[in-house]
Amino acid sequence: MIKNRKTSMRAIAAAVTLAAVGAAALWTWAAVAQTGAAPGPFTDAQAQAGKSVYDGKCAICHDAGGETIKLVGPAFTGRWNTRGTKDLYARIKTTMPFSNPGSLSDAETAQVVAYILKSNGATAGAADFTPSTAPVVISTLLPTRRTGGLYAGYTSLSGAPQPTGLTFPGTVEKYTPVTEEMLLHAPAQDWLMHYQNYAGWSHSPLKQINAQNVQSLQLRWVWSLDDGERQQITPLVHDGVMFVSTAVNNKVQALNAATGDLIWENSLGPRLENQVNATARAMVLYGNQLFYPASDATLYALDARTGKINWKFKHTDFGNDKIGGLMIADGKLIVGRGVCDEASLEDRCFIAAYDPKDGHQLWKFSTVAYSGEPGGDSWGNMSNGQRAGADAWIAGTYDPKLRLTYWGTGQAKSGKNGIGDKLFSNATIALDVDTGKLKWYHQTAPDEGLDLDEVYEKILVDSGSQKLLLTAGKKGILWKLDRTNGKFLDYKPMVFQNVFTSIDRQTGRGTYRPDVVHPESGNSRPSCPAQSGGHNWPAASYVPEEDLIIFPLDQICVTSQGDMIGNFESPASDGNMGRVSAYRVKDLKPIWTFQQRAPFLTSTMTTAGGIGFVGDWDRTFRAFDVKTGKTLWTTRLGTTAQGFPTTFSVNGEQFVAVPTGYNGGSPQLRPSSMFAFERNRPLVGHAVYVFALPKAK
Repeated sequence: MIKNRKTSMRAIAAAVTLAAVGAAALWTWAAVAQTGAAPGPFTDAQAQAGKSVYDGKCAICHDAGGETIKLVGPAFTGRWNTRGTKDLYARIKTTMPFSNPGSLSDAETAQVVAYILKSNGATAGAADFTPSTAPVVISTLLPTRRTGGLYAGYTSLSGAPQPTGLTFPGTVEKYTPVTEEMLLHAPAQDWLMHYQNYAGWSHSPLKQINAQNVQSLQLRWVWSLDDGERQQITPLVHDGVMFVSTAVNNKVQALNAATGDLIWENSLGPRLENQVNATARAMVLYGNQLFYPASDATLYALDARTGKINWKFKHTDFGNDKIGGLMIADGKLIVGRGVCDEASLEDRCFIAAYDPKDGHQLWKFSTVAYSGEPGGDSWGNMSNGQRAGADAWIAGTYDPKLRLTYWGTGQAKSGKNGIGDKLFSNATIALDVDTGKLKWYHQTAPDEGLDLDEVYEKILVDSGSQKLLLTAGKKGILWKLDRTNGKFLDYKPMVFQNVFTSIDRQTGRGTYRPDVVHPESGNSRPSCPAQSGGHNWPAASYVPEEDLIIFPLDQICVTSQGDMIGNFESPASDGNMGRVSAYRVKDLKPIWTFQQRAPFLTSTMTTAGGIGFVGDWDRTFRAFDVKTGKTLWTTRLGTTAQGFPTTFSVNGEQFVAVPTGYNGGSPQLRPSSMFAFERNRPLVGHAVYVFALPKAK
């Protein structure tokens, strides 16, 4: 126990050290910049004071593994260059810090503005910045970067022009159009959609690979993907063809799923870096088309046989918005929007349905309620333009008998705690697939202020006469709802959490700790789980043969303010950040748990062969017994296993695929800071690995 306590303290120290290094890097960035720009509307003393405020209230998200943008370098300048200092002040004053928006004083806000400007290379002037200072376009304050400096003589390949278009033309020889009937009754040999079936099970009926022979799995082929940005893909497979994509440059490829040979490649572009939550976790197959959400929010319909563009359109006019989850339901392409948080009436998150034939919109449901709309009064007296969040960034599921599609939304991103529920943020929502009208919603964690959203997968299970929906968010609590009407039925905490003091057994509504709702400046505020979440985007799987739902979980906490800011392992975790746990759906009874030091960064994927698969930060991909959790087989990959494993069959032979990736938000960065020098992994190696049993001789 003493050893584990030391490990925990090392992790905290590492997190604090890395946060300090991150803050110091802000000054370093400025130091390598050219001078000569006009003096900024702030003083050195004010910027130095801003550093203290930033370290205490901002770095925990922006520098230590949060989902927010870095406030130095291209991530900041790309978003703010053309905007003014008054806009920056207003954004910080009204929406920051995330856990308590509007709590910074005018002086503190001005100090943070000064610090950010200086960190990006602006030169201090003779007068302090104040709310009444005349606005200045930020780009006029920032110098042009040197072409040499720390990297003199180094040629960046990422900055070199890259060819776009059909960079490898080819044609799939035999391709059967994907029909609604196929999606209703998913062919065992294919992995046609993000979660394998409409119900979100991430489970395959294949059983050639089973608990008795899985230890004989061998690597059959590897396909490298371009490095950079977040890579969290789902390899889709149909008719022996695998479809994969690369986030950093929006490259889409079709591969022979049995051999790994390239069939066609379309380099759609553009190459974008320093993006927030821009990753094509899900693509969609329907008819003869493959639908791809590019990182610049362009939605593409490609011919799945050739990779040629059939149609495309820009999903938003705001440069930082992203396409979130997407799926097919009842022949409609249903798409969510994310990162839609500009202070504008038009930049509003929504879920919309489109006609796959030409992309024209069929219906739209806005996830942020405006004044005069149902739920509009839940945002207090905030103006419509100030309301933000409720991103639909995870793909939904669908019940074809009820004709309802189920989606999650992220937390509200503006407004003080306590003004209202901020509908329809942090909710599970059911929409009529024909009209997009809201059938019901359920909020287990309204008015959330810790970036512990409840947006994740909605798994549909019939248990006796009950039609259930099971879901879990970052608090690591498994919620059971009646999917016909949204009624709360039950819950089960899966990891240690201390942000709720109680949960109402009748409604499922949680009550936050007082210091979460009304944090006091300077007081230490530990919270479990951290923003990386007890459960995050790596999806759970449902095993119908055993009535088990199996979750990949994280056990990381954070102190977000006070004297010891940093991450630490959850109490009773024995130093283990990673955990996989199985629960019986009928009564949410815990069946088994497997824990380890490294966190898991893939979904769990299970099969009718009685086995499941999951991958972790430390490059290990494992097979386990779904009944007991016992590890049956492991292998080491080139870098972190990250994304959504799939399984499929070609010519009667079953394969298992797993993607790798080393970039990401909190689920990647928080454990990386805690490992410090304890463990390492290559920061290169985006790829897809495919395994199979030995070929019969």
